[in-house]
Amino acid sequence: MARIATIVATGQYLPERRVSNEELKEHFTRLGNPEVIDKFAKGTGINQRFWAPDDWATSDLALPAAKQALERAGRRPEDVDLIILGTDSPDYVTPATSTVLQHKLGASKAGTFDVVCACASFPTALSAAAGIIATNPAIKTILVLGVYMMHKLADPNDPTIFFYGDGAGAAVVEPGDAPGFLGAAYLADGSYYDAWGVYAGGTKEPATPEAIEAGRTHVRLVKRYPPEINNEGWPKLFNQVAANCGFTAADVDQAIFTQVNKHTVEFVAQELGLPMEKVPTIMEDCGYTGSACIPMALDTAIQQGRIKSGDLVVMIGSGVGYNQAACALRMT
Repeated sequence: MARIATIVATGQYLPERRVSNEELKEHFTRLGNPEVIDKFAKGTGINQRFWAPDDWATSDLALPAAKQALERAGRRPEDVDLIILGTDSPDYVTPATSTVLQHKLGASKAGTFDVVCACASFPTALSAAAGIIATNPAIKTILVLGVYMMHKLADPNDPTIFFYGDGAGAAVVEPGDAPGFLGAAYLADGSYYDAWGVYAGGTKEPATPEAIEAGRTHVRLVKRYPPEINNEGWPKLFNQVAANCGFTAADVDQAIFTQVNKHTVEFVAQELGLPMEKVPTIMEDCGYTGSACIPMALDTAIQQGRIKSGDLVVMIGSGVGYNQAACALRMT
């Protein structure tokens, strides 16, 4: 009998501190650049974001989301066989953040690995979980997470801090016979590697005093990403996974895209013929939660009753590098 990966339960976590656009505008008014916040707000639809305490790490954000997903699934940490954690704001360069989470969660028998595909991490991690379940009968319960704490890696005086919201989303994935995970598709273009990222602290440029002084250990938007990357890339991935899995846009109950720009989501929805009631958005209230935004939007839609058992859901993530990934599944 086929082992098809299914999502048993989801969870998410937002930290308590709300940071409004007005608070950021006051800060940038003192720096002599107040108009940048209004410009970003109009261009993205983001109204606020949430930031974790200064002494927290990414694994601390992941922990309550993981606990909530497991509780909803009726599972204990010791039931988890594998943890796959997607983030590009890790606790450390090494070891993997998933290992830190495994310890904090008390998932004593779980193996772990990280996925570092920026905002494409959750669809990529979910696809990996589906493949592992399909081919490894001994593995039953996989905890898949997307987590983001990029604001802590940003220069507080860089206007792009406007985008970054902290958060975590989690899903408990287990085998079933049907329905469940249907398929995936991927895109990338490494020529954009130098456009947006944290460029010191790795082997290319270690975190020397000079690099720190120059601010190169902070996340930087160096070059503008053309809007066509998402405007064209998302429909291409959607149509590719639809063709591979044998469905059309009319069959889709909910489509979840990276939550960085509401206008982009609206444009792509129109291109695909998807009404906005089928395309949930959370960036208005949560900011750009990067690697976490897709599982957070998925959990929000489930809790709101927008996603029900049997629904066909497509998720498309797009991140720096750039990486893009799509997956489709039937919810159980």
